[in-house]
Amino acid sequence: MTSPGSPAHPDAPSSPRLRTEPAVRDLGGHTSQYEPLDLSIAIVCKNNQATIGRTLGSVRGLASEIVAVDSGSTDQTIPMLEAAGARVINSPWLGHVLTKQLALQSCTRAWALCLDSDESPEPALAASIREAIDRNEPAVLGYRVNRMVWYRGRPLRHTWQPEWRLRLVRRGAAKWTGLDPHDVLLFIDPLGRPRDLTGVLRHDSFATFEEHFRKQVQHATTMARSLHAAGKRGSRVRLLISPPGAFIKQLVLKRGFLDGKAGWLAAATTAAGTLIKHGVLLELDSAEQPGQM
Repeated sequence: MTSPGSPAHPDAPSSPRLRTEPAVRDLGGHTSQYEPLDLSIAIVCKNNQATIGRTLGSVRGLASEIVAVDSGSTDQTIPMLEAAGARVINSPWLGHVLTKQLALQSCTRAWALCLDSDESPEPALAASIREAIDRNEPAVLGYRVNRMVWYRGRPLRHTWQPEWRLRLVRRGAAKWTGLDPHDVLLFIDPLGRPRDLTGVLRHDSFATFEEHFRKQVQHATTMARSLHAAGKRGSRVRLLISPPGAFIKQLVLKRGFLDGKAGWLAAATTAAGTLIKHGVLLELDSAEQPGQM
């Protein structure tokens, strides 16, 4: 055991960097005991005043830059961003992939944390992000986080779990890709391998399952059109077996029933989205071949 005056062991983990006096204010004018990191927060948003306050509060004092691409908010989203010290970029909606890429490429710090406007790092994840950037291991290009849905103030610990997403990346090391609305952040170097961070990324995706059903209609339709544009074709067999398969996966294999009634509803919305996606894709095929339905 070392004495108080002894130097730290060279292999001991470094402590978060404390601010020196006098205290320095963060982007939103708040004081913190820690120095902001060489980190940008990349956000895309439109009319998200109900959730973006939690998002901004969760990264307060963590980052030295917040970049938000807004696609026409008419509520208090932009004033809330400006109060937090964010740099707001006004842009038409370019689709999920391209809009998120615009936010990412507009970041200027060494690291970027990509967030949706309804996502917020829980304290343990924020601490893990700080430790990872403080270590700054040269061989590490980025980190994955586990995203977990919150419903009525409680996490769904089984449904849709685990949901690992690459979100913390070195500047210039990754890009957004995928088929709308299912965007994916990938390393530009195909040999890049992420590390996993401890803690949870809270996802306040919906307030009610009625709202989630409506979102599933929109997202599933968008996905069907993206698949069709990419040359994918519908299948009666997939229309028959994929929806019940999605329901069983979430409720039984993921043990969603342990989340109570919310687990059943989550399995139902997942199955509904799968049904809509395959149904719309089949109809898009028939539109190209009249009489073949």
